[in-house]
Amino acid sequence: MVWGVVAALVANVLYSTGFVLEKRALAGMPPLSAAQPGRALLLLAGRPLWICGAVALALGFAAQLAVYRTLPIAAAQGLFLSGLVLLLVLSSVVLGERPSGRERRAVAVIGLALVMVVASLYETSEEISRTAPTGILLALCLPTLAAGLVLYAAAERRARRRHRQPTTGVAYAVAVGLIYGVSSLAIKGVSGHLDTEDLPGSVPAVLASPYPYLLLLTGVSGLVLSQTALQRCRASLIVPVCSTVSCVFSIVSGTIAFDEPMPDDPLRLLLRLGGTVLALTVLLTLPRHEANTPTPEGTRS
Repeated sequence: MVWGVVAALVANVLYSTGFVLEKRALAGMPPLSAAQPGRALLLLAGRPLWICGAVALALGFAAQLAVYRTLPIAAAQGLFLSGLVLLLVLSSVVLGERPSGRERRAVAVIGLALVMVVASLYETSEEISRTAPTGILLALCLPTLAAGLVLYAAAERRARRRHRQPTTGVAYAVAVGLIYGVSSLAIKGVSGHLDTEDLPGSVPAVLASPYPYLLLLTGVSGLVLSQTALQRCRASLIVPVCSTVSCVFSIVSGTIAFDEPMPDDPLRLLLRLGGTVLALTVLLTLPRHEANTPTPEGTRS
């Protein structure tokens, strides 16, 4: 369990660093559009700083594989939320972003939710599942992917309206979080099929499962949509909301799909569920629009 916690903290550092580097690179690029994914990918590939951020994220995914082999998915996702603190620090120092007092309080509450989830792990011996029935997995993942894409498209339509309030990007972040939540389930599935003592020999089993294809689909779509959202909105808002949505979806759906039992002890169960509900409640109370930045009369966004 200790190695799983260490791997989760390493993944958090890599994720936070990667997102901040990508956001920094996006600032000097032409506007990206999710409707033109090919053009967006070509523009991104031409930015060395962005590539460094993408490499950091890829290494974070590799660390995530190690986490899922040693910790239940519910506990792993709770640990991943701790990276939000580092993300806020980096976005303030490197990007000059200034989260509002309300957003800082929200992250503090998410930190409390993290402590609750970690406390539910203390001296636990929960079973770690490796695979999920394909039918159940697809029944959970495909509607979620569709919901994420529909929500993102709706946010795009609202963004094109005249005289709209400047958005904080919560809708974008929720949409991307749903997509990355599916990606988390795919990563857990891949990790369960990998044999650390015979990696080449485990490749056929991985390819025969739906996990690598879900990972490819969510990786490409999540990449384009997340970069478009990051370019338009603050990383200090986009990433925490995205992470919270991904965490909650992964805990609920992953526990069902992989049939990992929740804690038997009532106190542990209360901490695990309470931390998840608390994080979700914070998400629902975040402001949808930037304060005190009205759009000038007669302009089009």
